[in-house]
Amino acid sequence: MITYLRGKVIDKEERAVAVEVGGDGGGIGYKIFVAAAVADSAKEGAEIALWTHLAVREDAQTLFGFPTKDELSFFELLISVSGIGPKTALGILNVSTVANLRKAISTGETSHLTKVSGIGKKIADKIVLELKGKLGAESDARDQGISLRDEVDALEALKALGYGHKEAREALKEIDVSITNAGDRVKRALKVLGK
Repeated sequence: MITYLRGKVIDKEERAVAVEVGGDGGGIGYKIFVAAAVADSAKEGAEIALWTHLAVREDAQTLFGFPTKDELSFFELLISVSGIGPKTALGILNVSTVANLRKAISTGETSHLTKVSGIGKKIADKIVLELKGKLGAESDARDQGISLRDEVDALEALKALGYGHKEAREALKEIDVSITNAGDRVKRALKVLGK
């Protein structure tokens, strides 16, 4: 899995940059799809550093790059919604900042999302519905220093066991931050919920 790349921009397009890693003409060039703002600010010959997501399909392997780990995490949350592919998720990141998109999803405001080509009201509502709870878990995880994936997995496991979103989140907040494994967090949360 390619997670991070730093190298020299050797070419750029409207929505992608070609980055040579390894330098001095003997490196490897990667085509990385990026948000429009990243492509606009990239300068040929200048160094660029990107957190990356490798999307693997039957007919293609495509790299998507982000200047911050936070943007990468949000992108990965977006593609966890069924029906949202990597290019659509990148399109969503083109319309606003991650902070504004998080706020819009948390408050159920879909107008930011419907600005993206191919996203109508129905898909925007689906994104809000599926991510609203995960964004709460993401914010809790950031506050506590726990991996987002573990916190979302723990939250989803508790919900699958029949607990409501709010009570599951509250129980997870009570667990010591030194317990970072999702399974261990679920066990502790069940004890909290069983009080």
